[in-house]
Amino acid sequence: MTMSSKIILGENQYGKAEVRVVKITRDTNRHEIEDLNVTSQLRGDFAAAHLEGDNAHVVATDTQKNTIYAFARDGIGSPEAFLLRLGEHFTSSFDWVTGGRWEAESYAWNRIQAHGSEHDHSFVRNGQEVRTAVLVRDGATSHLISGLKDLTVLKSTQSGFVGYPRDRYTTLPETTDRILATDVSARWRFKTGTDFSTLDFNKSYDDVKGLLLEGFTEKYSHALQQTLFDMGTKVLEAHSEIDEIKFSMPNKHHFLVDLSPFGLDNPNEVFYAADRPYGLIEATVQRDDAAAAPAAWSGIAGFC
Repeated sequence: MTMSSKIILGENQYGKAEVRVVKITRDTNRHEIEDLNVTSQLRGDFAAAHLEGDNAHVVATDTQKNTIYAFARDGIGSPEAFLLRLGEHFTSSFDWVTGGRWEAESYAWNRIQAHGSEHDHSFVRNGQEVRTAVLVRDGATSHLISGLKDLTVLKSTQSGFVGYPRDRYTTLPETTDRILATDVSARWRFKTGTDFSTLDFNKSYDDVKGLLLEGFTEKYSHALQQTLFDMGTKVLEAHSEIDEIKFSMPNKHHFLVDLSPFGLDNPNEVFYAADRPYGLIEATVQRDDAAAAPAAWSGIAGFC
């Protein structure tokens, strides 16, 4: 059999995944804690390593890990700012590194309340959500995405689901008053070309999270899809520096328990919280004039 084409090396990247770094700032007796899980992946001219076993251009993954720890010594500030520093370092320090992808998860800690006040150096893990950030650099172009995941929300009324198609396999009854609950995963992309040095990422994150939560509470929800779109619209209307926001939101079903076998009524008060199967609602809310940036989302597992 005659081969009609050559085998060549395609797109590639490499780095150190999930570097856990905890930074304690001890400038005063009141300590601060920053807790990240960081992944560094470099892109560039690494063909010789793959094709010839020549490692002259391979910045060791251990070096990437050590760089993350060394940069943390000067403080983190925000996961976005930290990734921007890493991206600038690797692309400016090694001529053959033309870009890369840096990702972080940030875990929040709250001060423990002790004897009526916040403790100076004792903390309890905040279990509300995990903050996320992704930086993708390709030459002089940087794409920056902030986000969150595992933000569990529930509204006990002002939600319904009616008017959907019915066939012989449809058993779900219509309802105009149900529990609506979901785990919000969202990522929002800043406009390409934004001067990131002008942004306060911690303030921006807190504001976007607050808007998402407000958007969830507002209006009667005819479907999780409608609520998702309202939440995204609220963010984009308030933040001109954000071009698009992607959501992945499971419908955490709560089914009314039949208490009639026990001679009891159930006026929409006792529910069974089912963990699976579940509806999964995913969508992008974006500006109609937003420039597409597929490179920004490459490598993100799932919808967002």
